[in-house]
Amino acid sequence: MLTLYHAPHSRSSRIARLIDEMDIWTEVDFRIVGVAHSDGTGEPDPKNPHPEGKVPLLVHDSVEIWESNAIILYLTDLFPQSGMGRAAGDPQRGRYLSWLAWYGNVVEPVLVLEAARITHPILNATFRGVSEMQARLASALKDAPFLMGEQFTAADLLVVSPFTWFPNAAADQPEIKAWIERCESRPSANKIAEFDAANSTRLNTA
Repeated sequence: MLTLYHAPHSRSSRIARLIDEMDIWTEVDFRIVGVAHSDGTGEPDPKNPHPEGKVPLLVHDSVEIWESNAIILYLTDLFPQSGMGRAAGDPQRGRYLSWLAWYGNVVEPVLVLEAARITHPILNATFRGVSEMQARLASALKDAPFLMGEQFTAADLLVVSPFTWFPNAAADQPEIKAWIERCESRPSANKIAEFDAANSTRLNTA
């Protein structure tokens, strides 16, 4: 059995959304937990086994898997029939892996540093900047609706997620804005928003 430790309206929401897109709700036991937030609200939940008190955390047969891109890769490999990933042997496997890694290595660091208004030549050289990140993304979407081509995949689900936190990061790039709209118009976006709203209420009144 798979167990997902999930906090409403957090980074683990994208994993909940992946589970919906993959139609594997019956395969996953959700454990709703609290977390400490950057605004000072909330606190680590003793029911959450994540060593840093964070989410998401996926547990499969007593093995813990953490970090969103690792969990996404694990789930899409475990359920290749969902079509949300690219299995070993698929000619597009390398491209899929690269987008998952690019999110963690470039997108999130760049957007977090921008939000914190932290800059330094070493940081810019290592992670690039917002403009470079936008240009790379816009180039990939110039001739296709999604990162892997015609089909929405877990790569889109992961990479689009911070644009819901930092909507201005799309700037005036029409390719990026249209892609965000395509991703967020999928039924899973509203379904998980409702799921999180309901579970947030339960968590706050428990």
